Amino acid sequence: MDYAQIPTYATLLDAQASIAPKIATSPPKSGHSTVVSSTSSQIPQSPTKQPFNIPSAILASGLAAPSPTPRTPRKAPDLLSTRDPLSLPMTTTHFRRFAAKCGPIFWLQDRAEEVLMWKRGWKVTSACMVAYAFLCYFPKLFLALPHVILLTVLLSAHTARQPSPSRSIDSPSSPPYTQPAEGSPEWFSNLQAIQNLMGVVGDTHDYILYTIVPHLTFSTPYSYSILTFTIVTFLFLIAILPLIPLRPVFLILGLGPFVLTHPFSRAYIPILLASHIKSMRMRVSRLVDDDRLEDRHWQTELQEVELWENERLGPGPGGALSFSKLHLKVGERKGWTRGRDGWSKTGPDGSGDVSSNLTFSLERGWAFVETEDWRKDLEASWVGVDSDDDGWIYTNDAWMDPCNAPAEEWKASGVTRRRRWIRRTYRSPLTI
Repeated sequence: MDYAQIPTYATLLDAQASIAPKIATSPPKSGHSTVVSSTSSQIPQSPTKQPFNIPSAILASGLAAPSPTPRTPRKAPDLLSTRDPLSLPMTTTHFRRFAAKCGPIFWLQDRAEEVLMWKRGWKVTSACMVAYAFLCYFPKLFLALPHVILLTVLLSAHTARQPSPSRSIDSPSSPPYTQPAEGSPEWFSNLQAIQNLMGVVGDTHDYILYTIVPHLTFSTPYSYSILTFTIVTFLFLIAILPLIPLRPVFLILGLGPFVLTHPFSRAYIPILLASHIKSMRMRVSRLVDDDRLEDRHWQTELQEVELWENERLGPGPGGALSFSKLHLKVGERKGWTRGRDGWSKTGPDGSGDVSSNLTFSLERGWAFVETEDWRKDLEASWVGVDSDDDGWIYTNDAWMDPCNAPAEEWKASGVTRRRRWIRRTYRSPLTI
């Protein structure tokens, strides 16, 4: 009999749960943050690398030890990945050889990155762009690239080192490149490059696995929308494919990254698109929420409730200044409030209360839309100034003079900030 493995992150559902006559929900989760806000991510990140004696670790791993047997060994012995059995001594030997010989690979990677990021000067990058544009309009020249590369290597070697005057020797002389010795600065540079490459591969894998794959495996509501969009665009592409000029298309696709990575573009494009990006994020979030609504939500009245988050700047752990609700003064507004002026508005029946245990209550007959959660007002539509990237509006000690960043002169007297959260409710007969 086959048994299904229950994930560790699964939540046990209470079969006896019933609908409470009064709706209450927890306000948005907002953790402790420093002065410079940073966006957190649910994607696992590479752990912090701690320094250690790499040669000793490699040699220790090569000691005689029983080779572990893979849980699912590969079945095809004629493939490169299964040519040799798994062995720790062989793994150690190959890793040490690779660490000493992989320098040219990372040298080529660094040169390509420098050209793409305009770090070798505008002349070098512009020459590469001109060469690519020339190849786009004469694509048959791609067949001559191997000859061009080989001639470049030969001429460079001839210029740097004259060939032997005697042509009767069959065996070549020593190669011009010698691998770095183990423990040398070049060897540790290769290890650093390997370390960073492994981190990039791990972060990329986690990003694809946790962000993209769920949408492509029908684990989220967006899978059907992606499927429909893909089919429609595929049929449209097939119809117009004979009309697409391939040379201009590949020219734009190839030169586009160079234009986007130019220092001028990297400095001014984010500034020009900052307000539009926040607006687009709000529109996309609303479209996603609308797509998740059920028929019972569309058939009744929908309203929007708002919640305000208030924080003050103060000394945090270690003495560093940070924003927190714990820094709010006695007698001023609380960390979570309902009113736009910073004070809670509570009805006679207790509706609209944000209590000390962070529960948000609604009037009878109303319920929160179950398919969506609290959303930040990134556009700060309630105030006449723009907010920061996380929706915060900064004010002075008296909660006046709103700005999108704290002023330096405020830090002596006091800095406060607040932002608005919104969520939709609907009239539900089950809560009356």
